[in-house]
Amino acid sequence: MLLKENIPVKYIFGKIGKEMLIVALYAALITMLYSNFHITRISIPIAVPTILGTVISLLLAFKSNQAYDRWWEARTIWGAVVNDSRSLTRQLLTFVDNPYSAEDEKAFCERLAKRQIAWCYALSRHLRKQDPLEELGRLISNDDLEYVKNYTNVPLALLELQGSDLRNAYKLGWINEYQQVQMDKTLTAFSNQMGGCERIKNTIFPVTYSVYIHFSIILFIMLLPFGLIEFFSFATVPLVIAIACSFFLIEKMAIHLQDPFENKPTDTPTTTICRTIERDIKQMLKENYRQEEKQTGLHLTKAKMYYIL
Repeated sequence: MLLKENIPVKYIFGKIGKEMLIVALYAALITMLYSNFHITRISIPIAVPTILGTVISLLLAFKSNQAYDRWWEARTIWGAVVNDSRSLTRQLLTFVDNPYSAEDEKAFCERLAKRQIAWCYALSRHLRKQDPLEELGRLISNDDLEYVKNYTNVPLALLELQGSDLRNAYKLGWINEYQQVQMDKTLTAFSNQMGGCERIKNTIFPVTYSVYIHFSIILFIMLLPFGLIEFFSFATVPLVIAIACSFFLIEKMAIHLQDPFENKPTDTPTTTICRTIERDIKQMLKENYRQEEKQTGLHLTKAKMYYIL
């Protein structure tokens, strides 16, 4: 994702390079006809492009706002994914209790926590139409990997495995009924977040609206030199280029923001978010086990002291 510290100028103007070249040649041609060949009847009142430019500005503002709303909704959903992933891990570490085998309890919590990390990576790649299985081999078991390969929607398959394991934990008595309901609500939240991302991904911004705005911008730029030539002469060329550049850049910005899962620099940074989730969950697992080891060692020490006394 592009940040304010590392946005190259080449990237910004590279998106409209061809358009700017055509506009420069067009404006230079109009200026030469007016100044060198004295074809002065091509001048038009400046009010004509001004009115058209005002209308286009309003339309571009509306389109930019709608595109940013889609991008921000995607970012909000992934912010909820981060929060719920941490909550699920905390629930696993505090709810699950196997009094007969601490090793089985530890393995169970690790399996579900790492599967949640895998779900985040799979959802990110699924939305970007990449191979969702690429990041899973290091996070889930071979049996789980073979299971999810049979699904077109890999994140959905991972959620199904999570629900199945929670049901088994309830049957074994590792969690009670209320804890199962609470953890199932967290899984339901993941399902809703996945559905929200898929809705944004699959809902196409109206093509006719974008086409009409683009043609209006072209018409405006074509009329602009005729309105400026009488007042600015050869200065018309850089003025037309600057104004056209502003309109084209705003249009390109809206086009890029309206699709936040296309694996572009302006996307929602889902890969970075997944890495943050992986880091936090793994730290929660290690810290919890470290505290358990300390408590176990403290209990053993107290028992020895009591035995000596």
